[in-house]
Amino acid sequence: MSADSVGERARLRRYSKLPVWVVEDHQEVLPYIYRAIGSKHLPASNISFVHFDSHPDLLIPVNMPADTVFDKETLFGELSIENWIMPAVYAGHFSHVLWLHPTWAQQIREGKHHFLVGRDTSTTTIRVTSTDHYFLSDGLYVTEDQLENQKPLQLDVIMVKPYKLCNKQENDAVSSAKKPKLALEDAENTACSNCDSYSEGLEKDTVTQKRDGTCLEQSCLCFSESQECQTTVSTGEILEILKKGDAFVLDIDLDFFSVKNPFKEMFTQEEYKILQELYQFKKPDTNLTEEDLVDCVDTRIHQLEDLEAAFADLCDSDNEETVQKWASNPGMESLIPLVQSLKTRMEVPDYEMVHQAGLTCDYSELPHHISTEQEIEYLIQSVYYLLKNLPKPTLVTVARCFMPAAEGIASLPRLV
Repeated sequence: MSADSVGERARLRRYSKLPVWVVEDHQEVLPYIYRAIGSKHLPASNISFVHFDSHPDLLIPVNMPADTVFDKETLFGELSIENWIMPAVYAGHFSHVLWLHPTWAQQIREGKHHFLVGRDTSTTTIRVTSTDHYFLSDGLYVTEDQLENQKPLQLDVIMVKPYKLCNKQENDAVSSAKKPKLALEDAENTACSNCDSYSEGLEKDTVTQKRDGTCLEQSCLCFSESQECQTTVSTGEILEILKKGDAFVLDIDLDFFSVKNPFKEMFTQEEYKILQELYQFKKPDTNLTEEDLVDCVDTRIHQLEDLEAAFADLCDSDNEETVQKWASNPGMESLIPLVQSLKTRMEVPDYEMVHQAGLTCDYSELPHHISTEQEIEYLIQSVYYLLKNLPKPTLVTVARCFMPAAEGIASLPRLV
């Protein structure tokens, strides 16, 4: 830890009690984080953000000028549930983001991602150098030389398995002798940390290590029913990441435990299938050159712009002439059966909503997993054992934007 980092932590104010802010829509937590920065409880930079969610929320308002981040009231009005984290990265506040997700949400490749977030010199909007499909499919990639005011971001994507699944994996193991030697050694050499706060030291190791644990795959957290406290390799990595920051915020969206894709109820299966065809993003080959990636993104941007224009036209008039005009474009032929189907079910189709639904149908669907009460309990246990081994955050934010459809959704208020 650098002397500057130690000094920054020493200068921060402390809350007498851990604040927990609960909101409905997830972007509404950002003003509370900014308020903590303003009051000097959080530093203005080098914050680690631990984000439990079925959605990454790491998109960017496509047309928002980058400088909007320096006018916070205007910024808050521009944000939505899917794009509120990256502006805080560009503003210099978050340097590390850890997205901890359930097994059914896999929008971004597992593991570590290091890339730049900056201002695109050609459009003055916020863009990234990440080549993950999550960013490519939204047209957010640019080359490094096209970014100014660059901010480095470390993104760690970590799957959290349910408590029961972990226990089952242990029971299925026939014997320790048949486990890979490296896995056993890793398990025996991991340690639990149970620190109260940053100021009291992330380096302390106050919990006796358990030696009968099973080492789990990297970038996947899971906790044993037979252990009070087990730190996997990934938990140790999280602690190392948090050491690099000057403070951390714990953020939980309740849809981490149970989530619905609302568009699956708004549209028929056939309509949804057509949207997937219209908005599909063809994943590029691996090892492409920068030029190839730029071409890929340009093609995608034009595709999305054409679709946006088509549905904007349909908002004004969805007569046969308008539909035929757009359906004559390559790849848009299925507009005809889509509009016909919508008009048979709705007096006035909401074409703006249709377009928003289509934007979620790129290379993967929105996560959809209605959990049972037991599944929710298992996930709660996994989160509990993970948080038990982390230091106390500066503040906690919770978003309640879940669909109350799960059988066991009544279990969730205990978390808030």
